[in-house]
Amino acid sequence: MAHVFLGVGSNLGDRRENLDAARRELELTPQIKDLRSSPVYETEPVGGPPQGKFLNAVWEFETSLEPPVLFELTQSIESQLGRSRQEKNCPRTIDLDVLFYEKECLQGPLLTVPHPRLHERRFVLEPLHDLAPDWVHPIIGKTVQAMLEELPS
Repeated sequence: MAHVFLGVGSNLGDRRENLDAARRELELTPQIKDLRSSPVYETEPVGGPPQGKFLNAVWEFETSLEPPVLFELTQSIESQLGRSRQEKNCPRTIDLDVLFYEKECLQGPLLTVPHPRLHERRFVLEPLHDLAPDWVHPIIGKTVQAMLEELPS
């Protein structure tokens, strides 16, 4: 089983229900076990057109799904919950991003792991810190806590 961290967010519709619905879908997947959640944070959007605040969290779980299959699953859940991709960083009902998949480093046209901008985003690092402050980024070589401390306030 692979250890995975997934970033989750929503800023359209019933944001809390969107997070809960996505979580229910993951929990119904037999290859996903022991799903744990950070606290949920309300955050300002980063980039894109003017839009409402996000609810963000990080989920941690074990899975036997390979990264491309996990990515397909997250995309399917986003589609089921009404996510549309009209423009980059537009408002969304749900956003599911694979942050880490074990200590693997993958780069492809659809999926890059670790997530390429996670070390720049407080809305990712704060909830990730709640779950795994000592997790070491396999490329940067710093813990989540160290990356969070280096962010501008």
